[in-house]
Amino acid sequence: MSRIEEVQKPSKEEQKTAMASYNALSAMLEQLDTENPEIEIEETQEKIRIPLLALKLLAKILKVTSQGKPFSIVPIATEMTTQAAAEVLGCSRPHLIKILDAGDLPFTKVGKHRRIKYEDVKAYRDQMKANQERLIVEIMKGDEELGLYDS
Repeated sequence: MSRIEEVQKPSKEEQKTAMASYNALSAMLEQLDTENPEIEIEETQEKIRIPLLALKLLAKILKVTSQGKPFSIVPIATEMTTQAAAEVLGCSRPHLIKILDAGDLPFTKVGKHRRIKYEDVKAYRDQMKANQERLIVEIMKGDEELGLYDS
């Protein structure tokens, strides 16, 4: 898995190339009827079989790149270190350790090191965001009832 520091915003030239590639690839994907299509690399005339799922992922990457957004790919079934999980959650490693020790996020130990499944980190992050949104709505409703908020 690449580190957050390695993720870079695409240049304008990369964005233009990605948009052209995305348009061509997405049009081609609609015409495919095989699970492992064969593509040819023009410079080497080498033909490669690529799973359709991988080509669809490439199309998503090209679309995001064309929009000028940086991206990162994380295999879903992987286990993460506490530092990597803290980066995904946007918190410090010591704070993540407190979350783990409180039992709010499941983990396993490999020797004396903690490992957390990416899907568990993502689920925790999504739950926290939903909870934050609910609390903001409650605060806004309370302010409206007190007349502190013009609606």
